[in-house]
Amino acid sequence: MEYEVLNLDDVSLTDLAEIEDVPVDLDIKPVGKQLGLSEMRATVWYFEPGEEIQYHAHSEQEELFFVLEGEFSLKVGRSGEEEYVDAGPGTFWAAGPEVGHGHRNVGDEQGVVLAFGAPPVDDPGLDPHGLED
Repeated sequence: MEYEVLNLDDVSLTDLAEIEDVPVDLDIKPVGKQLGLSEMRATVWYFEPGEEIQYHAHSEQEELFFVLEGEFSLKVGRSGEEEYVDAGPGTFWAAGPEVGHGHRNVGDEQGVVLAFGAPPVDDPGLDPHGLED
């Protein structure tokens, strides 16, 4: 891929509840897939009030997040060293491989988070409490 340009309005919403083996019931727009990315994943996640991605880690993938809309409570850090951080629009956070992370929409409105993950491997969430340093 040399380059691609995409408007978010042109990406169809995917309901993860309709996909087997996906543990969360959230809506996403898989922008990386639409752009043909091969070296990273890029996804826009939509959270209704109270919805969350549970605290988890990945064995290989590094992830970067950016809050576009809404108010979130983050749980980040290695098991036993977790911190809770408030995050609103304009906030970035990142988690490396084997570092726990999760977030919940604590606001009264829909929240939207842009997430990048690399490498783009099949790297299901791990329980950070079961990982050794």
